Amino acid sequence: MPHRIQDTEWDAVIVGAGHNGLTCAAYLAQAGQRVLVLESRDRIGGACTIEEPWPGVRMSPCAYLAGLLHPLVIEELGLVARGFQWTPAVAGLFIPFEDGSSVQLHEDDAICDAEIRNLSPADVDGWHAMSDVIRRVRDAIRPADESDMWIGEAPTREQIEDRLGDDEEARGLLFEWSMAEMVERYLQDERLQIGYLGQGVIGTHASPFDHGTASIRFHHGSGRLGGMPGMWGYVRGGMGMVSFFIADAARDAGAVIETGVPVAAIHPGEGVELEGGERIRSRVVISNADPRVTLRLLGNAADAAWRKQVESVPIEGCTVKLNVLLRELPNFRARPGTNETHHYGQINTPLTKDEWRASFAAAREGRVAERLWTELYFQSVHDPSVVPPGQHTMSVFCQYVPYKFADGDWDTRREEIKRIVLGSIGRFCSNIPDAVVDAQVLGPPDIEEKVGLTGGHIFQGECLPAYMWSNRLSSRTPMPGVYLCGACTHPGGSVIAMNGRNAAMAVLRDAI
Repeated sequence: MPHRIQDTEWDAVIVGAGHNGLTCAAYLAQAGQRVLVLESRDRIGGACTIEEPWPGVRMSPCAYLAGLLHPLVIEELGLVARGFQWTPAVAGLFIPFEDGSSVQLHEDDAICDAEIRNLSPADVDGWHAMSDVIRRVRDAIRPADESDMWIGEAPTREQIEDRLGDDEEARGLLFEWSMAEMVERYLQDERLQIGYLGQGVIGTHASPFDHGTASIRFHHGSGRLGGMPGMWGYVRGGMGMVSFFIADAARDAGAVIETGVPVAAIHPGEGVELEGGERIRSRVVISNADPRVTLRLLGNAADAAWRKQVESVPIEGCTVKLNVLLRELPNFRARPGTNETHHYGQINTPLTKDEWRASFAAAREGRVAERLWTELYFQSVHDPSVVPPGQHTMSVFCQYVPYKFADGDWDTRREEIKRIVLGSIGRFCSNIPDAVVDAQVLGPPDIEEKVGLTGGHIFQGECLPAYMWSNRLSSRTPMPGVYLCGACTHPGGSVIAMNGRNAAMAVLRDAI
């Protein structure tokens, strides 16, 4: 580390170079602040980065798709001019079923209607009604202007309900319904119901039958990337490019980013201490680390009531990620072929309602069910540059797995988990696992070690209604000059970057 880092008195030191920490740095530096970002790992980006698990193969270990990245951040940091490009996944969500039927919930309404009508004619109107309540909530609380409730201070439930007016369905979606209640309210066909359940538990340590899980579906469908409400897509070069472009904006504004520099302690009002004992002076410290790590760094300096609040937020992950190299794309028996429309969107392999319950219960007991829900993404069909010619990447997001096993551990059970996950996909395919060249398995402890997320929780803590909006941790803490900017703050988890912007605005307001 250059001596000038220690010799400078910084306006702000940011602990952690995840995408939110980098966003915070960019805004503060643009405001004329002297900003230093310290990252313990050798690579920036945190969970939104790029690695090379196999020669010539570029993949993000955790974040796969863009959808919630805030348009305001894209505009204000000039990300498009820096090279940000993305391909909308207009093919939507494909779901095969064990009886040989399938549905592709395409983003084009006419195509989607035809798909649903072919599977279950009675559900076309219900699908529209379910989609409409999501749209109404999005338009009410996340309009495409400065009144978007993701911008700035987190709103209270009362403020949100003022926006929703007398829309009882909107309140049910945002605060009350389980995902099972939601699908059963609007859809009749059991296949369509179970095929959609996974959208209410993404990254969430809860069953789709648990209160509030429908809000997870809303959260992940509330984006407006590219002016396309609810759309997700593939970033050219991989999701990690988002972090790299934001880092470019921060550096261009004058921020200094140092990697391979672990912070050992935060001293409120004074700065930080490095593992080697060196002190970095700064009136403000902003932690992009998760709140449990931040607590550890604060030690006895942490406010007692704040410590209690942090420790009350569940932060144990339940997802396993597989990064998979393929010699060909999966060949789904319901719609044969290895380069079909459904490969260009997202794919869910569903569970029956009993299997959903059994899977969640098993993970709670430290076991793994033989059938798991998976969501699949194929970066390589949109962006062949990430793999050698003739090969493909498959990113697998899968639930539920335990953080700790009742018997054994992740090192001894890893191959078994890989078999179960690939088997959960393979029961719908003719060529899985045969098409698999290699697979990297990342359970919650692996995510914790690789990315630094306590418990392996990808959102720095639960995103159910009890932990969202004004119930989320504030970017301001009771400790003087100490702030948070990660996914633990409003507006929650995923690659949003508004968390980092909101923290920067709070720091600048407090400095006036």
